[in-house]
Formats: sequence, C-alpha cells, structure tokens
Amino acid sequence: MWGDAPYPVLVVDRDGGVVDLNDVARTLLPGVACGDRLHDTAPAWLAEAHRLTTLAPGESAAALRSGSIGGRLFDAHPTPSRDGDVVWWLVDDTDRRLAQKALRSEQERTGILAEVSGTLLSSLNVSRCMELTARMAADHLADAAVVIAPAQGRRHPLTHARAGGPVTQTAQVIDPATVPGLAEALRGFPPVPTRWINPDEIPQWAIPDGFDGPLGSVIVTPLPGHGVPAGALMLLRSTTENVFSEGEEVFARLFAARAGAALSAARMYAEQSDITATLMRELLPPALTQMHGVEYAGSYRPAKDSERVGGDFYDVHPGTDSTHESLVVLGDVAGKGLEAAVLTGKIRNTLHALLPLAGDHQQMLNLLNSALLTSHHTRFATLVLASARRRAGRVSLRMTSAGHPPPLVIRRNGTVEVAATRGTLVGAMPTVVAETVETALAPGETCLLYTDGITEARGGPLGGELFGERRLRQVLSECGGLPAEAIVERVQMVAAQWLGSGRHDDMAVVAVSAPKSGPLHVVNGHVPVDGTEIRHRRKG
Repeated sequence: MWGDAPYPVLVVDRDGGVVDLNDVARTLLPGVACGDRLHDTAPAWLAEAHRLTTLAPGESAAALRSGSIGGRLFDAHPTPSRDGDVVWWLVDDTDRRLAQKALRSEQERTGILAEVSGTLLSSLNVSRCMELTARMAADHLADAAVVIAPAQGRRHPLTHARAGGPVTQTAQVIDPATVPGLAEALRGFPPVPTRWINPDEIPQWAIPDGFDGPLGSVIVTPLPGHGVPAGALMLLRSTTENVFSEGEEVFARLFAARAGAALSAARMYAEQSDITATLMRELLPPALTQMHGVEYAGSYRPAKDSERVGGDFYDVHPGTDSTHESLVVLGDVAGKGLEAAVLTGKIRNTLHALLPLAGDHQQMLNLLNSALLTSHHTRFATLVLASARRRAGRVSLRMTSAGHPPPLVIRRNGTVEVAATRGTLVGAMPTVVAETVETALAPGETCLLYTDGITEARGGPLGGELFGERRLRQVLSECGGLPAEAIVERVQMVAAQWLGSGRHDDMAVVAVSAPKSGPLHVVNGHVPVDGTEIRHRRKG
C-alpha cells in the first residue's frame, strides 16, 4: 500500500537499517538503498528521529520530526509495525510553512501600519510627527531612517534616527540631487528602485551620527501628502548581506503613505492654527492700561467658555497726544459665536477708519450705520461711544449711546449716576438718532461701560432671576474710589457668582477712571473725600 503512496516512504528496522523504500523516496534520496544504515546515507535529522522513536516505541506514533532535504522542508511521520520496523512517511511541508511565514509577516506589517496610523495621527505637531516617523521607520524597517521635509527657505528640516538610538532634528542646506531619487521624491514622483542607488555615494548629511558599518542598502521613497508632497523618507541598512527585498520596498511605500498623510494633516493643522491665531488676535479685545493720564480697564467673557470671541467687543483708540481725546467704544452685536465675532471685526475696523471724525459721535454712528446696511450681514448692533481727555486733574467725558445701556458714573462717595444718553440701533434703520452728554470725573471717579450680558445674567438663589441694573448699581456703590481694574474685576466676579454654572450671554465691561492725584490716606477708619469723610462699610 505504501509503495504507491505519493509521499516518500522508508521502512527502517530497529537497528537503523533500511528495509525498503518506494520510488518517490528513491528519487528524493538517491543515495539511500535497501540494506544501508540510515545514519550513513540519510539526513542526520531523520536518523536521529528514528533512533529516538525506537527508544520509546509506545509513544513513537506521536513523534514528529522536521528537517531539510534538497532545500525543501519535510515532516517525518513514523508508523511502527508489529515486527519492530518503522515506516517513515515524509511529507513536504515547504509551501505550507512559507505560507505561514508570509502570513505572519503580513500580520506583523499590518500591525506596524496600524501602529503607525494610530501613533502618527494622534499628534498634530509637525516636529513630533517627523520624530515619530523616523523612529518607527528605524525600529521596524531598517537600521536607520532619515525624514527630509520640504525646504523652508534654503534649508531642509532633517530628522535622523537609529534603531534603538536617539532622534535628532536639524535644518541644513542640502543638495537633494546628490541622492538618486531624492529630488524626485520631494516633488512627489514615484520612488526609484533600491538597486539603482549606490550606497557608497550617499552624502554624509544623510547618515545619522553613530551609524555602525558601511552602508549596504538604501531606500528613498516619497511621503505623499494631501495634494502637496509632505517630504521624503530614506531607509538605511548597514550590511550588504541583508539588502532590502522587493517586498520590503513595497512595504516601505505603504509605511510612507501613512506617514505622509499624518505629516500633511499636521502641517495643515499648523497652518490653520497660525491663520486662526492671526485672525483671533484681531478679534480679541485689547489689553487696556493708562493712556494720556486716563486710566482704562476692560474685561470680556464669551457666552461659551470654549470660545474666545463673540458678539461683545470694546476698543480704546488713544488720541495723538494728551491734548486730544481718546475714543472708547463698547458694543454688542446681535447673536453669539464666530458669526457675531466676524461682524464685530467689521465694525471695529470701520470705526478705526472713522477715527478722524471722532469729534462728532453722531456722524460716526451714521457712517457706520450706512456701512452695515449695505453689507451682506443682516445683524444689527448696539454701541456706546465715550471720548475722554484729562484736563487739570479731571477727566472730561463725552458719551453717546446707540441703542445700548447708558454708562454708569461712580463718584468717590459711592453715588452711582446714569448717563442721560439714548439712541437707536446701528444697522437697523436708515439713520441713527442719538443724544450725546458730557460729564467730568474727579480723581478716583469712574465711568463704567457694560453690555446687557451683565444685567441680563440669570441666576441667583432660584437660578432664573435677572441680575438687573439695580444690583449692578448696588455693587458699584461699594466701589467708590477704587481703581478701574478693581471695579472691572469686581463686576465680573459678582456676575459670575450670580450665574453659578448657568448659561449666559457675552459679557463685556470697560472702566474709564480719573487717577487719584495722591495716595489714599485712611484715618481712624475714615477716608477724606473732597473735604468730607466717608465711613467705610464693614464687610459681614
């Protein structure tokens, strides 16, 4: 039965002599004949397998030995017979093992690619992404790796990595033409085969510090991006015996494709962040300080803590010198979020262009109103303008409200006055009708401009009550003589406490103060103000 089997079969006695073999076995083992000693003519691994099998005949059927014959891998399966002979069935297992090896290799590569995608895409920092690309390429694909980014001016950012070693990042002036295929890779063209690259001609800038041994094999492949190449990747091996195979070249391109996508995403994010930061600087309220002898302070809190801009805004445009008025603008655009912030930017730019007309608030408001009516925006806004100038230790103010809550003036004795200015909305009617009023601030007195996000803040003990102008005036009555910055912080703090964790509109506050001419003297718990003494209120 075994004589016609498609497998090589040998019958070997207990002493290791070859009793018989079929034709397939004779073809596979031409040096083995009947009567030969197995250990003299057969492969050593098979003779050793037979010796071990005869030592424990009761377990021999479970024994399985493997070895190489003629460059092929065989599994030897023993079948003991009743007379003590062993029938050896040799099964060619080469293709199965190669398939298993290929499967394991593909599984490993798939795992590497998954790791690459997950690791690289988790970072949107370009420098960090280049570092991870070089490190992972050196650890998984080669002995060393170099990531070459597109030129920035005359220099190319370079990231070098050795397997198990440190990663270094530099920017150097290089000539991509000195490496075959590198100039093309940086422009996004397909890679050249590794056999076209002579390792002896690789320039020194491409070899990481501490790289051991001469170069034996090099891969240069592009890092594809989103429409624009993200750079190039060089893989280096130090021995000529372990050159990159064709399959490794293909895998390197797959690795590079994922790395390039991550690098491109990081660069796009960085560019968008730069653009956003630039635009945001123009949309954010400015930092205020003392100018031309007048003290200014401001604070802005957007409707959502996750946002930085919204529909409320303020600006202070200083006069050319202390003899000219400075213009304070505080406004509230209908709506919240980015759309409202865009319109606030337009209003602020328009008012900046109208500064030469700041002496006439009514004219400024009408010109701004015309600009809004002819724009594609359908939102309207409320505004309050205040022109301030210091004269003889006092601050003269001209105030005009256009549909906005009127400013509040805090005298040093705690009295809170409402500026008698009224007006219509900007951007809603063909013309703006507004009334301008004037007042003067003595040293230590303040004018507060605020948006309705303060007075319409809902909170309190029951969570739904408006903060209201009455409470705001009560808070301000306790701030007589305080600096502008302290008053602004006090108002925002009290409003935040009233809100708790509830929702709110944008809130903006600007304080204009006349600085005190001298230090504050307290005698027996009393503060002298204009020849009188105002007793401090003792906090609970």
